[in-house]
Amino acid sequence: MIAMDEFSFIDTIKQSIYKQSTLLKGIGDDAAVFDSYEQEIVISKDMFVENVHFAKHTMKSYHIGYKALAANLSDMAAMGAKPAFYLVAISIPRDWEMTEVHSIFQGMRDLADLFNMDLIGGDTVSGKELVISITVIGYGEKDRIRYRSLAQKGDIVFVTGFLGDSQAGLYILNHPGNYKERSYFINKHQMPFPRVDFALGLESLLRVSLNDISDGIASEANEIAEASNVTLVLEEANIPVHPAFDQFNPKLQYNWKMFGGEDFELMGTVPKKDWDKLLLIAERNNVQVTPIGYVTSKQELGYVLIDNGSNKMERLDKTGYNHLSR
Repeated sequence: MIAMDEFSFIDTIKQSIYKQSTLLKGIGDDAAVFDSYEQEIVISKDMFVENVHFAKHTMKSYHIGYKALAANLSDMAAMGAKPAFYLVAISIPRDWEMTEVHSIFQGMRDLADLFNMDLIGGDTVSGKELVISITVIGYGEKDRIRYRSLAQKGDIVFVTGFLGDSQAGLYILNHPGNYKERSYFINKHQMPFPRVDFALGLESLLRVSLNDISDGIASEANEIAEASNVTLVLEEANIPVHPAFDQFNPKLQYNWKMFGGEDFELMGTVPKKDWDKLLLIAERNNVQVTPIGYVTSKQELGYVLIDNGSNKMERLDKTGYNHLSR
Protein backbone atom coordinates (compact mmCIF):
# COMPACT_ATOMS: atom_id res chain seq x y z
CA MET A 1 0.00 0.00 0.00
CA ILE A 2 1.25 3.50 -0.84
CA ALA A 3 1.80 5.53 2.32
CA MET A 4 -0.85 8.22 2.70
CA ASP A 5 -2.22 10.01 5.72
CA GLU A 6 -5.90 9.79 6.64
CA PHE A 7 -6.80 13.32 5.56
CA SER A 8 -5.12 12.99 2.14
CA PHE A 9 -6.89 9.69 1.58
CA ILE A 10 -10.27 11.26 2.34
CA ASP A 11 -9.53 14.00 -0.19
CA THR A 12 -8.89 11.38 -2.89
CA ILE A 13 -12.28 9.68 -2.44
CA LYS A 14 -14.36 12.82 -1.91
CA GLN A 15 -16.70 13.73 -4.76
CA SER A 16 -16.16 17.18 -6.28
CA ILE A 17 -19.82 17.39 -7.33
CA TYR A 18 -22.80 15.87 -5.53
CA LYS A 19 -25.81 14.62 -7.49
CA GLN A 20 -28.60 14.60 -4.89
CA SER A 21 -30.30 17.97 -4.46
CA THR A 22 -31.30 17.16 -0.87
CA LEU A 23 -27.65 16.77 0.22
CA LEU A 24 -26.56 19.84 2.20
CA LYS A 25 -23.18 18.60 3.44
CA GLY A 26 -21.24 15.56 2.26
CA ILE A 27 -17.70 14.63 3.23
CA GLY A 28 -15.87 17.40 5.10
CA ASP A 29 -17.57 17.79 8.47
CA ASP A 30 -18.40 15.54 11.44
CA ALA A 31 -21.47 14.10 9.69
CA ALA A 32 -23.44 14.33 6.45
CA VAL A 33 -26.62 16.43 6.33
CA PHE A 34 -29.74 15.92 4.20
CA ASP A 35 -32.77 18.16 3.79
CA SER A 36 -36.03 16.52 4.85
CA TYR A 37 -37.98 19.75 4.24
CA GLU A 38 -39.04 20.03 7.90
CA GLN A 39 -35.72 19.09 9.55
CA GLU A 40 -32.23 18.28 8.35
CA ILE A 41 -31.23 14.61 8.39
CA VAL A 42 -27.76 14.14 9.87
CA ILE A 43 -25.78 10.92 9.36
CA SER A 44 -22.48 9.86 10.91
CA LYS A 45 -20.44 6.68 10.56
CA ASP A 46 -17.39 5.40 12.42
CA MET A 47 -15.42 2.15 12.39
CA PHE A 48 -13.56 0.64 15.35
CA VAL A 49 -10.90 -2.05 14.98
CA GLU A 50 -9.40 -4.23 17.69
CA ASN A 51 -5.80 -3.29 18.55
CA VAL A 52 -6.18 -0.04 16.63
CA HIS A 53 -8.94 1.74 18.57
CA PHE A 54 -9.18 -0.55 21.58
CA ALA A 55 -7.54 -3.54 23.24
CA LYS A 56 -8.93 -6.18 25.56
CA HIS A 57 -6.41 -5.43 28.30
CA THR A 58 -7.62 -1.82 28.64
CA MET A 59 -11.29 -2.10 27.67
CA LYS A 60 -13.91 -4.59 28.77
CA SER A 61 -16.37 -5.64 26.07
CA TYR A 62 -19.07 -3.44 27.63
CA HIS A 63 -16.78 -0.41 27.41
CA ILE A 64 -15.96 -1.18 23.78
CA GLY A 65 -19.61 -1.02 22.78
CA TYR A 66 -20.34 2.04 24.89
CA LYS A 67 -17.37 4.00 23.58
CA ALA A 68 -17.96 3.03 19.94
CA LEU A 69 -21.45 4.51 20.06
CA ALA A 70 -20.28 7.48 22.15
CA ALA A 71 -17.86 8.47 19.38
CA ASN A 72 -20.73 8.61 16.88
CA LEU A 73 -22.93 10.56 19.28
CA SER A 74 -20.12 13.05 19.76
CA ASP A 75 -20.23 13.65 15.99
CA MET A 76 -23.96 14.28 16.30
CA ALA A 77 -23.30 16.77 19.09
CA ALA A 78 -20.74 18.55 16.94
CA MET A 79 -23.43 19.08 14.30
CA GLY A 80 -26.05 20.23 16.81
CA ALA A 81 -28.18 17.21 15.89
CA LYS A 82 -30.40 14.96 17.99
CA PRO A 83 -29.54 11.27 17.48
CA ALA A 84 -32.49 8.98 16.73
CA PHE A 85 -31.37 5.70 15.13
CA TYR A 86 -28.26 3.58 14.84
CA LEU A 87 -27.13 0.61 12.78
CA VAL A 88 -24.30 -1.73 13.75
CA ALA A 89 -22.19 -3.98 11.54
CA ILE A 90 -19.77 -6.20 13.44
CA SER A 91 -17.04 -8.66 12.46
CA ILE A 92 -16.60 -11.23 15.24
CA PRO A 93 -13.41 -13.31 15.68
CA ARG A 94 -13.75 -16.96 16.62
CA ASP A 95 -11.94 -16.44 19.93
CA TRP A 96 -14.57 -13.98 21.19
CA GLU A 97 -17.29 -15.51 23.34
CA MET A 98 -20.91 -14.66 22.57
CA THR A 99 -21.29 -13.37 26.12
CA GLU A 100 -18.62 -10.79 25.27
CA VAL A 101 -20.41 -9.83 22.05
CA HIS A 102 -23.69 -9.42 23.92
CA SER A 103 -21.86 -7.23 26.42
CA ILE A 104 -20.65 -5.01 23.56
CA PHE A 105 -24.23 -4.46 22.46
CA GLN A 106 -25.34 -3.90 26.05
CA GLY A 107 -22.83 -1.08 26.34
CA MET A 108 -24.30 0.50 23.22
CA ARG A 109 -27.87 -0.06 24.38
CA ASP A 110 -27.34 1.55 27.78
CA LEU A 111 -25.93 4.70 26.18
CA ALA A 112 -28.57 4.72 23.43
CA ASP A 113 -31.32 4.54 26.05
CA LEU A 114 -30.11 7.80 27.58
CA PHE A 115 -30.89 9.52 24.27
CA ASN A 116 -34.02 7.52 23.34
CA MET A 117 -32.31 5.97 20.32
CA ASP A 118 -33.40 2.89 18.39
CA LEU A 119 -31.19 0.17 16.90
CA ILE A 120 -32.75 -0.34 13.46
CA GLY A 121 -30.41 -2.73 11.65
CA GLY A 122 -26.91 -3.89 10.87
CA ASP A 123 -24.96 -6.99 9.91
CA THR A 124 -22.72 -9.63 11.48
CA VAL A 125 -19.86 -11.59 9.93
CA SER A 126 -16.94 -13.62 11.24
CA GLY A 127 -13.42 -12.29 10.84
CA LYS A 128 -9.86 -12.37 12.14
CA GLU A 129 -10.31 -9.37 14.45
CA LEU A 130 -13.17 -7.55 16.09
CA VAL A 131 -14.41 -4.72 13.86
CA ILE A 132 -17.43 -2.57 14.70
CA SER A 133 -18.98 -0.17 12.19
CA ILE A 134 -21.74 2.10 13.48
CA THR A 135 -24.01 4.44 11.55
CA VAL A 136 -26.04 7.01 13.48
CA ILE A 137 -28.96 8.95 12.00
CA GLY A 138 -30.29 12.08 13.66
CA TYR A 139 -32.19 15.30 13.07
CA GLY A 140 -31.19 18.93 13.21
CA GLU A 141 -33.25 22.10 13.11
CA LYS A 142 -33.04 24.11 9.92
CA ASP A 143 -30.44 26.89 10.08
CA ARG A 144 -29.07 25.43 13.32
CA ILE A 145 -26.64 22.80 12.00
CA ARG A 146 -23.27 23.65 13.53
CA TYR A 147 -20.88 23.49 10.59
CA ARG A 148 -17.14 23.94 11.03
CA SER A 149 -17.31 26.66 8.39
CA LEU A 150 -19.31 29.09 10.58
CA ALA A 151 -16.41 30.69 12.49
CA GLN A 152 -15.93 34.41 11.91
CA LYS A 153 -13.42 37.07 12.87
CA GLY A 154 -13.98 38.30 16.43
CA ASP A 155 -15.51 35.04 17.70
CA ILE A 156 -14.52 33.54 21.04
CA VAL A 157 -12.98 30.06 20.83
CA PHE A 158 -14.21 27.74 23.59
CA VAL A 159 -13.99 24.15 24.75
CA THR A 160 -16.10 22.00 27.07
CA GLY A 161 -14.74 19.97 29.97
CA PHE A 162 -11.07 19.07 30.45
CA LEU A 163 -8.62 17.97 27.76
CA GLY A 164 -6.17 15.09 27.97
CA ASP A 165 -8.24 12.99 30.37
CA SER A 166 -8.69 10.03 28.01
CA GLN A 167 -5.00 9.69 27.25
CA ALA A 168 -4.20 9.99 30.95
CA GLY A 169 -6.62 7.13 31.62
CA LEU A 170 -5.03 4.98 28.92
CA TYR A 171 -1.59 5.71 30.35
CA ILE A 172 -2.70 4.63 33.82
CA LEU A 173 -4.14 1.39 32.42
CA ASN A 174 -0.86 0.63 30.64
CA HIS A 175 1.43 1.77 33.47
CA PRO A 176 0.18 0.40 36.83
CA GLY A 177 1.01 2.48 39.88
CA ASN A 178 -0.39 4.85 42.45
CA TYR A 179 -2.19 7.74 40.79
CA LYS A 180 -4.38 10.54 42.04
CA GLU A 181 -7.95 10.35 40.65
CA ARG A 182 -7.17 6.98 39.04
CA SER A 183 -10.83 5.97 38.63
CA TYR A 184 -11.75 9.37 37.19
CA PHE A 185 -9.16 9.21 34.40
CA ILE A 186 -9.87 5.57 33.55
CA ASN A 187 -13.60 6.27 33.35
CA LYS A 188 -12.92 9.20 31.01
CA HIS A 189 -11.04 6.84 28.71
CA GLN A 190 -13.47 3.94 28.82
CA MET A 191 -16.83 5.72 29.09
CA PRO A 192 -16.71 9.29 27.74
CA PHE A 193 -20.06 11.07 27.77
CA PRO A 194 -20.96 12.88 24.52
CA ARG A 195 -22.07 16.51 24.88
CA VAL A 196 -25.33 16.07 22.96
CA ASP A 197 -27.58 17.88 25.44
CA PHE A 198 -25.29 20.90 25.62
CA ALA A 199 -25.11 21.13 21.82
CA LEU A 200 -28.89 20.89 21.48
CA GLY A 201 -29.22 23.60 24.11
CA LEU A 202 -27.42 26.01 21.79
CA GLU A 203 -30.48 26.10 19.52
CA SER A 204 -31.29 29.67 20.56
CA LEU A 205 -27.94 30.89 19.19
CA LEU A 206 -27.99 31.71 15.49
CA ARG A 207 -24.34 31.04 14.67
CA VAL A 208 -22.01 28.59 16.41
CA SER A 209 -19.24 26.53 14.83
CA LEU A 210 -18.52 23.20 16.51
CA ASN A 211 -16.12 20.27 16.23
CA ASP A 212 -15.76 17.30 18.54
CA ILE A 213 -12.36 16.49 20.01
CA SER A 214 -11.79 12.97 18.75
CA ASP A 215 -8.31 13.46 17.28
CA GLY A 216 -6.94 16.24 19.52
CA ILE A 217 -7.65 19.95 19.73
CA ALA A 218 -4.76 20.82 17.39
CA SER A 219 -6.39 18.81 14.62
CA GLU A 220 -9.95 19.96 15.35
CA ALA A 221 -8.99 23.65 15.57
CA ASN A 222 -7.23 23.43 12.22
CA GLU A 223 -10.33 21.87 10.67
CA ILE A 224 -12.43 24.85 11.79
CA ALA A 225 -9.80 27.34 10.60
CA GLU A 226 -9.57 25.69 7.18
CA ALA A 227 -13.33 25.29 6.72
CA SER A 228 -14.03 28.89 7.80
CA ASN A 229 -10.99 30.42 6.06
CA VAL A 230 -9.94 32.22 9.24
CA THR A 231 -7.12 32.01 11.77
CA LEU A 232 -7.73 30.65 15.26
CA VAL A 233 -5.47 31.82 18.07
CA LEU A 234 -5.36 29.41 21.03
CA GLU A 235 -4.00 30.51 24.41
CA GLU A 236 -2.19 27.52 25.88
CA ALA A 237 -2.45 28.78 29.46
CA ASN A 238 -6.25 28.75 29.22
CA ILE A 239 -6.66 25.21 27.88
CA PRO A 240 -8.44 23.43 30.75
CA VAL A 241 -7.04 20.31 32.40
CA HIS A 242 -8.08 18.38 35.50
CA PRO A 243 -6.41 19.50 38.77
CA ALA A 244 -4.76 16.05 39.09
CA PHE A 245 -3.27 16.32 35.60
CA ASP A 246 -0.07 17.83 37.00
CA GLN A 247 1.02 14.45 38.40
CA PHE A 248 2.17 13.44 34.91
CA ASN A 249 5.33 14.39 33.05
CA PRO A 250 5.03 17.94 31.60
CA LYS A 251 5.77 16.73 28.07
CA LEU A 252 3.04 14.11 28.35
CA GLN A 253 0.64 16.73 29.70
CA TYR A 254 1.24 18.97 26.67
CA ASN A 255 0.95 16.16 24.14
CA TRP A 256 -2.21 14.74 25.71
CA LYS A 257 -4.10 18.02 25.95
CA MET A 258 -3.08 19.24 22.47
CA PHE A 259 -2.83 16.06 20.40
CA GLY A 260 -4.22 13.19 22.49
CA GLY A 261 -7.79 12.89 21.26
CA GLU A 262 -10.69 10.68 22.36
CA ASP A 263 -11.84 13.20 24.96
CA PHE A 264 -15.02 13.68 22.90
CA GLU A 265 -15.44 17.18 24.28
CA LEU A 266 -16.64 19.98 22.01
CA MET A 267 -14.64 22.93 20.80
CA GLY A 268 -16.15 25.77 18.85
CA THR A 269 -16.54 29.46 18.22
CA VAL A 270 -19.32 31.86 19.13
CA PRO A 271 -19.85 35.62 18.62
CA LYS A 272 -18.81 37.70 21.62
CA LYS A 273 -22.37 39.02 21.98
CA ASP A 274 -23.62 35.46 22.58
CA TRP A 275 -20.97 34.43 25.10
CA ASP A 276 -23.07 35.06 28.21
CA LYS A 277 -25.97 33.13 26.66
CA LEU A 278 -23.66 30.20 25.96
CA LEU A 279 -22.47 30.21 29.57
CA LEU A 280 -26.08 30.04 30.81
CA ILE A 281 -26.77 27.09 28.50
CA ALA A 282 -23.65 25.35 29.80
CA GLU A 283 -24.72 25.95 33.40
CA ARG A 284 -28.19 24.52 32.74
CA ASN A 285 -26.56 21.38 31.32
CA ASN A 286 -23.93 21.15 34.07
CA VAL A 287 -21.13 21.50 31.52
CA GLN A 288 -17.91 23.41 32.12
CA VAL A 289 -17.07 25.79 29.25
CA THR A 290 -13.75 27.63 29.00
CA PRO A 291 -12.71 30.42 26.60
CA ILE A 292 -9.36 29.41 25.09
CA GLY A 293 -8.75 31.92 22.30
CA TYR A 294 -10.22 34.00 19.54
CA VAL A 295 -10.75 34.13 15.78
CA THR A 296 -8.89 36.60 13.59
CA SER A 297 -8.20 37.11 9.90
CA LYS A 298 -5.05 39.21 10.24
CA GLN A 299 -2.62 36.31 9.82
CA GLU A 300 -2.61 33.76 7.00
CA LEU A 301 -6.05 32.23 6.68
CA GLY A 302 -6.75 28.60 7.52
CA TYR A 303 -4.08 28.49 10.23
CA VAL A 304 -4.08 27.89 13.98
CA LEU A 305 -1.64 29.85 16.11
CA ILE A 306 -0.72 28.91 19.66
CA ASP A 307 0.12 31.63 22.20
CA ASN A 308 2.37 29.93 24.75
CA GLY A 309 2.87 33.07 26.82
CA SER A 310 6.35 33.87 25.48
CA ASN A 311 5.14 36.89 23.49
CA LYS A 312 5.65 34.89 20.31
CA MET A 313 2.91 32.97 18.54
CA GLU A 314 3.75 29.74 16.76
CA ARG A 315 1.79 27.83 14.16
CA LEU A 316 0.00 24.79 15.58
CA ASP A 317 0.09 22.09 12.94
CA LYS A 318 -2.78 19.74 12.19
CA THR A 319 -1.33 16.95 14.28
CA GLY A 320 -3.30 14.42 16.26
CA TYR A 321 -4.61 10.90 16.01
CA ASN A 322 -4.39 9.90 12.34
CA HIS A 323 -5.77 6.50 11.35
CA LEU A 324 -3.53 6.13 8.30
CA SER A 325 -0.29 7.50 9.77
CA ARG A 326 2.72 5.20 9.88
